[in-house]
Amino acid sequence: MLDDAFNNPFLADFYKNPKRYALSTQLYFLLTRYQQQQKLVFRDLFAQKIVCDYSFGRDSVFASITLSERELILYEKILPALTQELPKPDITIYLQTSTPVLLERIKKRNIRFERTIDDEYLEKLNEAFNYYFFHYDDSPLLVVKTDDIDFVNNEEDFENLVYIINKPISGKKYYNPSGSML
Repeated sequence: MLDDAFNNPFLADFYKNPKRYALSTQLYFLLTRYQQQQKLVFRDLFAQKIVCDYSFGRDSVFASITLSERELILYEKILPALTQELPKPDITIYLQTSTPVLLERIKKRNIRFERTIDDEYLEKLNEAFNYYFFHYDDSPLLVVKTDDIDFVNNEEDFENLVYIINKPISGKKYYNPSGSML
């Protein structure tokens, strides 16, 4: 299940004018992800495993950084109504990366509207995600430090990551490989 971020009609406008488009961007993400997650509630129990490239809870992290105080109050009134019946993941994987590496990867992706991402905003967001996952307890958690690996372009890094993911995980585990990008 893919995060359909690039189809958010407010996202490009958000990067141009975050204060003006934060709420509409955030609500679009929240409702779209809710609709995706609702499909999981009614899936066949014997179906293959589902892999999502996002955590539903991450919306709250973005909301806490991007929304004004009044908007956040509204968001926090809507959120519980949408999350009470959603399934919990069997495992959550947090791909942790330092802000300089995130900036480098965003630059490498070269997506037009991402070119204006503010370094301070990204640092604040990264700190918020680290805090969120430090306190995360909704499911077993695997924290993968990705600064020195490239599992997208390096098959060995990918295979090592899959190997770690397939091991039984309970509580919180950390995987800090030194990999291909050194």
